Amino acid sequence: MTPDEVRAIALALPGAVEVDHHGRRAFRLTPGGQFATQWSGTELNVLLDESAARAAEGGPCSLLWWGKTLSGVRVDLTAATPELVAELLEEAWAHRAPARLREGRGEGRGTG
Repeated sequence: MTPDEVRAIALALPGAVEVDHHGRRAFRLTPGGQFATQWSGTELNVLLDESAARAAEGGPCSLLWWGKTLSGVRVDLTAATPELVAELLEEAWAHRAPARLREGRGEGRGTG
């Protein structure tokens, strides 16, 4: 996958915007926060909760640590499928999206 393909998937999510994060392309919700960073041309950091990160580990995904905190997965885009990247970005997006955005996608009813 190319960075532009990742960008298209991320920006297709409701409310997602592209921002600069220390010279790198990042995707975030306002409010809600960042959910992914294009770390390099071949690596994407996807911010997930611990259970989702551990479930995704393996193949093109390795655990992403921020100090002693498990913060998501680093995806090797040379080995990842578009379906995997889309699934991971959707998971990260849903974890940070406000209820009004999740409800528009049929998620998060009654939460909030």
